[in-house]
Amino acid sequence: MAVSSCKKDSKDTGAEEQVVLKDYSVTPVLLKKLSGFENLELFSLFSSEDKFPESEGYTFGGSADGAGLVKNPAGGYVMMVNNEDNYSVSRISFNNNLKPVKGEYAINSDGGQWRLCSGTMVTKEENGFGPFYLSVGESAVEAQTHKLNPLVSGKQSGTATAGLGHWSGENAVPLNKDAYTGKTVIVMGEDADDASGGQVVLYVANTVGDLDNGTQYMLKRTDGNQKETDMKVGSSYDVEFVKIENHKTITGAQIQAMVDPLKAIKFGRVEDVDYRKGSAANSREVYFNVTGQAATGFNADNSRTVFGRTYKLVLNASDPTKGKLECILDGDDKSGPAKEFQNPDNICVTTNYVYIQEDSNTYGGETHDAYIYQYNIATKEVKKVVEIDHRRSDPKFKATAAKGNWEYGALVDISDVIGIPNTFTLCIQPHTWREDAFKGKDGGSKRPDENQGSQVVIIKGLAR
Repeated sequence: MAVSSCKKDSKDTGAEEQVVLKDYSVTPVLLKKLSGFENLELFSLFSSEDKFPESEGYTFGGSADGAGLVKNPAGGYVMMVNNEDNYSVSRISFNNNLKPVKGEYAINSDGGQWRLCSGTMVTKEENGFGPFYLSVGESAVEAQTHKLNPLVSGKQSGTATAGLGHWSGENAVPLNKDAYTGKTVIVMGEDADDASGGQVVLYVANTVGDLDNGTQYMLKRTDGNQKETDMKVGSSYDVEFVKIENHKTITGAQIQAMVDPLKAIKFGRVEDVDYRKGSAANSREVYFNVTGQAATGFNADNSRTVFGRTYKLVLNASDPTKGKLECILDGDDKSGPAKEFQNPDNICVTTNYVYIQEDSNTYGGETHDAYIYQYNIATKEVKKVVEIDHRRSDPKFKATAAKGNWEYGALVDISDVIGIPNTFTLCIQPHTWREDAFKGKDGGSKRPDENQGSQVVIIKGLAR
């Protein structure tokens, strides 16, 4: 997509063609800036209580999670947003100033079919093909990944992609076009906490943009050790991706039955995935969060993380099925830099930083509301950037005294799309904010009683 120009970074009204960052929503920003990040600028872009001037009757759904923004060749911008618990994907149109003007559902709960968690906007400039939006189904072993066209208005159908298999997935992330010239390489995370655990999945096709005819693999250590917690911070482990035979024609249950025969690593719920930006070599440096699971049931032996981990996976320059895996942050180490982790979920990786977002599993005893952490790739320093503001004094949000029960969705770097450096969108899921006015607004029959509200904000000044 063409990158728009911006002559100045201002809250004031500018020329018609200039992006204007301001509070377009009636909902206050549900964030608190933390020490060291006081100079960030925060803007409330839109929320479930806003009216969109060109969309009578549309209400933005709750639990905003995965998202992506593109320039619309017809003018303005388009954002795709997963409404996770609505099983839906919203399509939000903006004018040239980045003012939200229209909202609609690209797929509602009937088309979405599953909870839709993270998502990725794929573009020719970044990935070599597109534009389209990948929205990943979760919480069902037979869930699939949807492929949606962001430039098409109205309901879309036939969006599930057989080529990416059946997974209780979290995200499907195509690597940069220069990572492996002439190939399509996609890394996926599986958010599963059952006997087979969560997997890191690789899809490789020998044609750019081919999501149908590639091969799919699971991640394993070359020594066959499947226990996650046997991997320690500071050590690097040889890994490889092992082929899933006939992945397009078998069920998700059959895929899960292959985890032990293939000796794949059993992670405690693999969540979001992203890669480092800035060069071809960087884009082969993949980071992912494992959110963790309680030390009961399948994790009674503490074979998987409880409070969560962040991993770095460096893929071989000539063969994406080979690599080195390292745990860089361990929330179960209460003397380490991630000692305050409350279950990391979404992740955003730039050239110099990894941004890690919390989604507390509310085991009890949580000490803070959800943080976003900044991990400096060069120095390994960890800082807290923002904390969700539950607005407990405002009865509208119905927030309880318990810490950590609201969460983040996607943090997306939109700097190059809108032409303003160090600018990101962030989805917020204030789970206790429920209204009858939000109920059943996805237009489908599978989630008629879903009544959560949610919000999308802009963060300006966050280092890349």
